[in-house]
Amino acid sequence: MAFLCLRLVEYVKISSLFALRKPYFLFSTKTTIEAEQDKLLAKKQRRKSQKKHLWSDNLSWEERLADAVTPLWRLSYDEQLELKQKHQEKVLSQLVDHLPGVDGNPKTVGFYLGTGKQGNIVCVNGDHLLNMPEKHKLVARCYQDFIRQSSLDPCLLFHAGGHWREVTVRTNAKGHTMAIVYFHPQTLSPEEVSVHKADLVDYFTRGPGSVCQLDSLFFQESSMTRCSHEESPYQLLYGQPHIYEKVLGFKFRVSPDAFFQVNQAAAEVLYATLRDLISPNTEKLGTSTDTLLDVCCGTGAIGITASPRVEKVIGIELIEQAVEDAVHNTALNNVLNCQFVSGKAEAVLPGVMVDLSCSGGGLTAVVNPARAGLHYRVVRALRNQPSIRRLIYVSCKPDGEAMRNFRELCCPPDPQKKLTGEAFSPTLAVPVDMFPHTPHCELVLLFER
Repeated sequence: MAFLCLRLVEYVKISSLFALRKPYFLFSTKTTIEAEQDKLLAKKQRRKSQKKHLWSDNLSWEERLADAVTPLWRLSYDEQLELKQKHQEKVLSQLVDHLPGVDGNPKTVGFYLGTGKQGNIVCVNGDHLLNMPEKHKLVARCYQDFIRQSSLDPCLLFHAGGHWREVTVRTNAKGHTMAIVYFHPQTLSPEEVSVHKADLVDYFTRGPGSVCQLDSLFFQESSMTRCSHEESPYQLLYGQPHIYEKVLGFKFRVSPDAFFQVNQAAAEVLYATLRDLISPNTEKLGTSTDTLLDVCCGTGAIGITASPRVEKVIGIELIEQAVEDAVHNTALNNVLNCQFVSGKAEAVLPGVMVDLSCSGGGLTAVVNPARAGLHYRVVRALRNQPSIRRLIYVSCKPDGEAMRNFRELCCPPDPQKKLTGEAFSPTLAVPVDMFPHTPHCELVLLFER
């Protein structure tokens, strides 16, 4: 499954040329400009001190008049041109900060570079990226053409107005493609929004965008930066409501709001690794698992692929659409030993743990949280459940908040933090490269006690 977010950004191209010391100059990078400005500032400060000194030395009225009317007269003409050029570069760099972009068109689809804090955000087309499927590039180009011909502006900053926001593209191994367009209605009436939705459908089904051969076209209108299907429903404008992916012989339905690994081939490596750790070779790592507790289960991929090796699977997931997909996927694959629960893991897990402690048997937990890691209440519930002897943690950013989770799982009992259960110990680590051409990978850590 391939997944991509593309953002919209407004920008203006500055084409004015300045004939100062040279026939023209091109924009320098901000770092270069700032370095030159620092040198220039030092020069100006030296000259200021010289001027003060000269003024205190009783300058003639003629010199004072020259300083007031022609303040650069003491500099050579080359120095005057250099001073003016650097000043104009500074002015233009500030202008570029407020009008991000690189190719001169007021609307583009690509990826952000820079930060709002530094004021140097630009949007760059991603056609040259190695990890971006060709189908995604095609959809991005077509969507860019569509918004450029639209009468509506893009929405970069909510308070600044505009409507067209991001587009998400998802494809599977067979090339089936789902596009999700995000839209800010601002003050448009439902009838006015409907006109633009119709234009979008027409463009991608009968217009130039039909070359993309979309299998699904979704539309979500919202005044929030991120929201779930429950908060603002994903509207199917055209095609099929889901796409499907196959992993380790199991078929998975994926909704627009559900998470699924973006790299199908690497996902098979990841899930095979997890399956072997969940129910290992008994000669190497101990006894097989009776029950698997799958926290942050998404569409159920980990639990379903491991289901033949365990007695029972219980999955917990926040996104309701993903839970619906997981339940559907168990029926789709004729899996009878999986149960999925919708809700926040920190709220649902304590009750699930009570039921599991009553049922007895061996229990292995697997957690696959987002980059923010696990809620401390989830860590507490896992740590304080004595029947969990093995815990597998999948982290896409182990040097971030996940490290806090690792410490809480392995630290000595701490009644103040309500971490009263026996400590876990990390016994095995397996990095899996899910993101070629980037420094990122998934780290699978096995904790035992």
